[in-house]
Amino acid sequence: MSITPPGRIRVLIADDQRVVREGLGMLVSLIDEVEVVGSASNGAEAVRLAEAHHPDVILMDLRMPDVDGVAATADLRQRLPGARVLVLTTYADDAAIMSALRAGAAGYLTKDASAEEIETAIRAVHAGQTHLDPAVQARLVAAVTGAGADPDAAAGPDAGVGPDAGAGPDAGARSGTGSGLGAGSGAPPDGLTAREAEVLTLLASGLSNTEIAQRLFLSNATVKTHINRIFAKTGARDRAQAVRYAYQHGMATPAP
Repeated sequence: MSITPPGRIRVLIADDQRVVREGLGMLVSLIDEVEVVGSASNGAEAVRLAEAHHPDVILMDLRMPDVDGVAATADLRQRLPGARVLVLTTYADDAAIMSALRAGAAGYLTKDASAEEIETAIRAVHAGQTHLDPAVQARLVAAVTGAGADPDAAAGPDAGVGPDAGAGPDAGARSGTGSGLGAGSGAPPDGLTAREAEVLTLLASGLSNTEIAQRLFLSNATVKTHINRIFAKTGARDRAQAVRYAYQHGMATPAP
């Protein structure tokens, strides 16, 4: 086993497509303080390499030959409970999401995630948080509220969401995704991206740029860029107008 400098995040990649493994390997290796320690082409190999290299985070595809990602995740939860599985897959249907989370995945992204989103998710799950793609989070909310999901999927808001996802009013804040849109809302208005909507919601809650950066695992410069884009898309001239816009569009809730 190679020796990793203290503070670095060790990542194992599991995907049955070689081009995806190599592409992810290049992308992840460019992230500061992150090291790729191995790559696997199926779930069985992922478990074997994880036991050999003890990664902190495992990027796990779901549909793989022999042993799939769900089975591998469940196996790893028993063998290496300290390793955090971050699902990265093409599939975002209810069955795939619930199966992965119940198996013990700490995060779930789809393969259209940006490099920034992948970095954010890796750092979040490594920090012990649960990180869900906004579209995945929306499907879980729909399942919990009974909007189009099967009764089994609606067992509870924290059913199977990782070994220490936890429940309670601050669970969303720990996940790095709890700041999303108001209940029942669809796509963000005026062309805002999901990330811009998250930033706007946190801004409306009174957080500073530095606090938003810490909450979302972003740099201050990236947060400033998001806020400038929010201003441009919403027509806001300053933070006060942006806050008013957030309340008008149901993207913020007054404190009780």
